Amino acid sequence: MIEIKELTSSAQLQEFVKFQFNLLEDNEYWVPPIISDELENFDPDINPVFEQAEGHFFMAYQDGRPVGRVAAIINRMEIENQGKPKMRFGWFDVIDDIKVTEALIEKVREIGQQHDLEYMEGPVGFSIMDKAGMLVEGFDELNTMITWYSLPHYKEHLEQLGFEKEKEWVEFEIKIPEEGPTDKVKRFAGLIMEKYNLEVIHYKDKEEILEHAEAMFDLINKTYQDLSTFVPIQQEEIDYYKEKYFRYLHPDFINCIADEDGKLVAFAITMPSFAKALQKAHGKLLPFGWAHLLKARYFHDKAAFYLIGIDPKYQNKGLTSIIFKEMNEMFNDRGITRVETNPELEDNESIQALWNSYENRIHKRRRTYRKAL
Repeated sequence: MIEIKELTSSAQLQEFVKFQFNLLEDNEYWVPPIISDELENFDPDINPVFEQAEGHFFMAYQDGRPVGRVAAIINRMEIENQGKPKMRFGWFDVIDDIKVTEALIEKVREIGQQHDLEYMEGPVGFSIMDKAGMLVEGFDELNTMITWYSLPHYKEHLEQLGFEKEKEWVEFEIKIPEEGPTDKVKRFAGLIMEKYNLEVIHYKDKEEILEHAEAMFDLINKTYQDLSTFVPIQQEEIDYYKEKYFRYLHPDFINCIADEDGKLVAFAITMPSFAKALQKAHGKLLPFGWAHLLKARYFHDKAAFYLIGIDPKYQNKGLTSIIFKEMNEMFNDRGITRVETNPELEDNESIQALWNSYENRIHKRRRTYRKAL
C-alpha cells in the first residue's frame, strides 16, 4: 500500500531533502545539494519567493519506508499577472515503481484542480533561479550544482502516465583551446567593441561585483522574459539571491560589458566546477564541506558556464564573442581545459552556433513535461 503525506514541519522537510541522498547515494554521477541551502529554499520565513508562491511537499511511503517525493508549486504572479494557468511540480524523485509516481502526481493534479488551473508542468522550481528540467540523456555524465540529476525511469514513468514533452534543453562540454582564442574570435570581438563603443569590466573583489548585482538581475529579467517558465525576479528575491549565491563567485570568473555611458549591457558568470567538491561534502558545509568547496575555487581543470544576460538591444550583435574571448584567456591562465554550458533550449540555434568555433559535444539533455489537469 502506498501512503502519501504532506510534509510541513522542519523535521519532515529534512526527510524530504534527505530522501534524494538515500535514493542516489551510490550513484557516482549525482551531485548532492547543500542540505541547509535546500531547507532554506523551502522556508517561507527565509525565501521571499513565498510572497508570490506556495509550495506543498509530498512524500510517498510504502510499508512505512519513504519511496518518493514531489513538490507541488503555485506561482501566483505567473497565474494572475502572466495569464499562465500552470501547476508547477519539482524536486521529483522516486523509486522505480510507476504506482508511486502515479500517487505523487495525483496530489499535484488535485491541487491544480482546486485552484482551477489547466495544466501541470515539471520538473521546475518556484522561479527561474531554481533548477529545472528532468535529465533524459547523459545519465553517465557528472551532474552540476545547478541542475537536478534524474534516473532513467523518471521520464519513463511520466510518459507512461500521459505526459508530453514541453521544453527540452541541451548541455555542451567544450574544449578550451590551449593556444588561446582563435584569430577569428579575437578579430570579431575587437570589431564589436569598436562598433558599439563597449568596455570590458574586470572585478577585483566581491564588493565590486555587488555594485553591479542589481544590473545583472535586471538583465536576467530582460534576457529570459520570453521563456515559458519565466517569472520576473522581484526585488526581495534579488536581495535574497545576492546573499545566497554571490558567496560562491570568484571575480575572475565574471565577465561584464558596459556601454560608453558605463551601463551594464551584458554579463556572463562561470565558476570552477564544484561538482566533485559537493560530492565530497555530501550535503554538509561543516566540518569539512567548506574546505572542499574552497579548494575547488583554486585547484581544478574544469569550469561551468552558469548564466548569461544580454540587453535585448544588443542581442544577436556579437557581444558573446567578447565574452568568450575574455573567458578563453582567463581559462588558459588558470589551466582550465574544459567548460560545461548551462542548459540551453534545443531550438536556440544562435547560442549553439557559438560553440562551432570550439571542439564540443552535447553530453546531456533535459526536459520538462506537461499534462492537462
